[in-house]
Amino acid sequence: QVQLVESGGGLVQAGGSLRLSCAASGSSFSRYFMGWFRQAPGKDREFVSRINRIGENTYYAESVKGRFVISRDNDKNTVYLQMNSLKPEDTAVYYCTATTRGYSVSRGVWDYWGQGTQVTVSS
Repeated sequence: QVQLVESGGGLVQAGGSLRLSCAASGSSFSRYFMGWFRQAPGKDREFVSRINRIGENTYYAESVKGRFVISRDNDKNTVYLQMNSLKPEDTAVYYCTATTRGYSVSRGVWDYWGQGTQVTVSS
């Protein structure tokens, strides 16, 4: 198993940037595909981005493509989400997630979840 703890959320003005971090502990970090989802108030949790085990392959939701960058450092057991050009519609709780089953945009494939970190973008 793996335990995930997110950090780096906060309040930022539209057009600003934030970098989220997700520290993993427990089982071997490099075994896991890693991802980020988000959930806005009153909405379903939605896929944001994912990265493969060695960090060479990434994928993004259309809504964040070109603005967000996912990366990982397997030596530090950490995955990051650099968020640029933030918009009010990016406001949500952001969740880090992990799976050994291969990457997918489907929430059901992801086995382990952090507690989430709040990102609020003001207009």
